[in-house]
Amino acid sequence: SQFISIIFTIQKFYMLRTKTRSWCSLLNFCHWAALLTFYIENSYFSVWLTLDYLCDLFYIFDMVIRFKTGFLEQGILVQEQSRLSQKYIRSSEFKYDVLSILPTDLLYFYLGIHYPIVRINRFVRVYRLFEAFDRMETRTSYPNTFRLCKLMLYVYVLIHWNGCFYFALSSAIGFGEDGWVYPNMSDPDFATEYRQYIYSFFFSTLILTTVGDTPKPEREEEFMFMMVDFLIAVLAFASVVGNIGHVISNLNNAEKAFFPNHELVKSYFKNHKVNKDLQKRVNNWYQHLYINKKMTKENEILKTLPERLRAEVAVSVHLGTLSKVTIFQNCEMSLLEELVLKLKPQVFSPGEYVCKKGDVGHEMYIIKEGKLAVVADDGVTEFAVLGEGNFFGEISILNIKGNTSGNRRTANIKSIGHSDLFCLSKEDLKGVLTEYPEAKRILEEKGKQILIKMGKLDESLAGGLESKEEQMNSRIKRIEDSLDSLQTKLARMVAEMASSTDKLKMRVESLENDINHW
Repeated sequence: SQFISIIFTIQKFYMLRTKTRSWCSLLNFCHWAALLTFYIENSYFSVWLTLDYLCDLFYIFDMVIRFKTGFLEQGILVQEQSRLSQKYIRSSEFKYDVLSILPTDLLYFYLGIHYPIVRINRFVRVYRLFEAFDRMETRTSYPNTFRLCKLMLYVYVLIHWNGCFYFALSSAIGFGEDGWVYPNMSDPDFATEYRQYIYSFFFSTLILTTVGDTPKPEREEEFMFMMVDFLIAVLAFASVVGNIGHVISNLNNAEKAFFPNHELVKSYFKNHKVNKDLQKRVNNWYQHLYINKKMTKENEILKTLPERLRAEVAVSVHLGTLSKVTIFQNCEMSLLEELVLKLKPQVFSPGEYVCKKGDVGHEMYIIKEGKLAVVADDGVTEFAVLGEGNFFGEISILNIKGNTSGNRRTANIKSIGHSDLFCLSKEDLKGVLTEYPEAKRILEEKGKQILIKMGKLDESLAGGLESKEEQMNSRIKRIEDSLDSLQTKLARMVAEMASSTDKLKMRVESLENDINHW
């Protein structure tokens, strides 16, 4: 345990800018309990004593680091040395740390060297263990696994201490005095320190897990020990079950957050008697999502983040994909950042149509993974194959004037295998472009160039529509100017009326004063 303490404290050296963690207090107490009970220091006296004082040095080194550990004040990291020292000295942690390194070892000169209980004050630093657990749980990528490991550590420590108390009680009663205590050490099989610890640990495990097959107690002390252990076992069992249930619940919640709820769909199929072929296709789709960890709820997962931070996460994940679309190339970065937040992932099954010829286009698609085929009306003949990075439907969401296809799909697009696509709807693009009129004009120009190359732009119609739009804008401009003029005149009239009212009020008051004087 002392060796593990040293290794963990060395690890803390590489985390200077955060609060250091300490397992030493817990492991020291486990070591102290075993040392005091099983007399291990008789065989390894010099080793244990060296490790004891080596850990004390690490305790002192940890305090030095605490004097240099920054803290947050109104959200700003404070690194000024005088304030760091003052903060630490005034904290309760400083008192606990000083108490944990008091030289109680001087009592060795009075009691003797074989009384490790004088170092029990090292256990005061156990609060650092829980601090380390809290931080590690938030930083690890596997919090549920960490919680299970932490629970198993607590169970092990509890069994360890209980085994030490059992051996100490057996020593007080007398080894081999009855069938409940530890056997007599005159038997060579039970004389070794290894057998003493393993037997005591095993006996403690039997009691605390309520497995049974424990010898019947015969003395009052033994009955009391068993009763206390049974009560502890009930509480420990409830705690274990509660923690395991909490971990399983967290796993289920995580799955629900990442993947759609398949059970609800199954219940729907059962109630409405959906045909088997369609059920199989839907089940295969869910299976593909689950096995390959495909997420369809990215926006819901990130919705708790601040908007700016959510945008940065989305940009780091999807900006490269959006930048491949021709009409969005060379657009200002702020526009792309807002569009990235509007991307919605979709997964298509083999043989499923993404769009059909003649459908009204309400969204465009960007292929993230998989292959799609441009097929004829028969659904068999393939004209082209689209792969990762390709896109389609971008013209339909721009609503370009003079488009002879009328924003309808001009081809059948079918998924060859499982395909992952990003979808950007016309409404989302329109909502973003209202804040970027210049970007809207540039995108429409790029869309017109694409339509001209495809031969699907009626320039006369586009020009007529543009002239009508210009006339409408001119009329709206004149109306707005007239409204501004009327508002100015109305404000002037209100001000003149207020001035006339004040003057009339002053004349009336003057007349009242003259009448009173007469």
